[in-house]
Amino acid sequence: MLILLAQWLHGTGNPELSSFRVFQYLTFRAVMAAVTALLIGLVAGPKVIRMLTALKIGQPVRGYGMQTHLAKSGTPTMGGVLILGAITLSTLLWADLSNRFVWIVLAVMLGFGAIGWVDDWRKVVNKDPEGMRSREKYFWQSVIGLLAALYLVFSISENSNARVFELFVSWVRSGFSLDLPPKAGLLVPFFKEVSYPLGVLGFVILTYLVIVGASNAVNLTDGLDGLAIMPVVMVGATLGLFAYVGGNVVFSKYLLFPHIAGAGELLVFCSAMAGAGLAFLWFNTHPAQVFMGDVGALALGAALGTVAVIVRQEIVLAMMGGIFVVEALSVMMQVAWFKLTKRRYGTGRRLLKMAPLHHHFEKSGWTETQVVVRFWIITMLLCLLSLSTLKLR
Repeated sequence: MLILLAQWLHGTGNPELSSFRVFQYLTFRAVMAAVTALLIGLVAGPKVIRMLTALKIGQPVRGYGMQTHLAKSGTPTMGGVLILGAITLSTLLWADLSNRFVWIVLAVMLGFGAIGWVDDWRKVVNKDPEGMRSREKYFWQSVIGLLAALYLVFSISENSNARVFELFVSWVRSGFSLDLPPKAGLLVPFFKEVSYPLGVLGFVILTYLVIVGASNAVNLTDGLDGLAIMPVVMVGATLGLFAYVGGNVVFSKYLLFPHIAGAGELLVFCSAMAGAGLAFLWFNTHPAQVFMGDVGALALGAALGTVAVIVRQEIVLAMMGGIFVVEALSVMMQVAWFKLTKRRYGTGRRLLKMAPLHHHFEKSGWTETQVVVRFWIITMLLCLLSLSTLKLR
């Protein structure tokens, strides 16, 4: 929004307004987006917490969960609305609103946020700790994920929405067998120009898995005070750097990255995510005054997955978000092993003391703060390793 205003003021020809040209610099707008989101979160945070408390929107704690967490019952949840609001407002202010990637990421984030809202609402209003049933939740996640995948498969291959539609028509006329350009393939890190062609169907399936998988992985990680939000900040900021490189013709050519026209504008979105996340951490650090709930966790995970797909860094996302991946795998392995042993021995057995993985460490004697900070450190190291793929090729 502000970039449009700056362009209009610059177009008036008034030399006194020439300073507004700084709004056209992507790096300046990215910094301002982070600061704006941070200030919005810090200012609005206490008001949102008081509102959630007044509405008695408190977090229910499952009876079979960690006994040490029973004291958290009643802590305001659905604080994710604070994060999403700060990200959205800051992005609308500082991003180029003619950029198609900005709108698709916002749409996916808010769509998954709506799913999380319904889930949280059922938990706090209907007093159902399980919230939305898994089948219903996955259905709506799949609808949004597949729609986003169908748009992105053609959007990444072209430079404008008009061309996107033309490519879609060509795909239909070709009998759904259209070949995609190399930049739409699966990019392998640490190797020069190594990518595997996916085709339209392969791209759609991969994108769906990345978006939905990242969404649920972040949601599973969000079980301790501050555990999920700081990795989201670090991973989001790192993806912003990849977006900046991929959207810049010079940098992408020098670093042998596929150039995705318009992807650089996602640096503004990722910066806003980092700023909003840090603001939320102010209130979510132990002992938490508010939880983000599914409305925040599902939305942020889906946004990370969407950005990673656009900048063609799906594998790198799994690297830098290793904590999210391990947390999700721990739940899947625990459930699968329990069902397998129950079928074989009549009694289910567990691989971990409790899933997700952070609860296993709590059961092993780690304090909540130790688990959180150590997971942060691991994520920081993984993000640094992922950044090394920019040059080590």
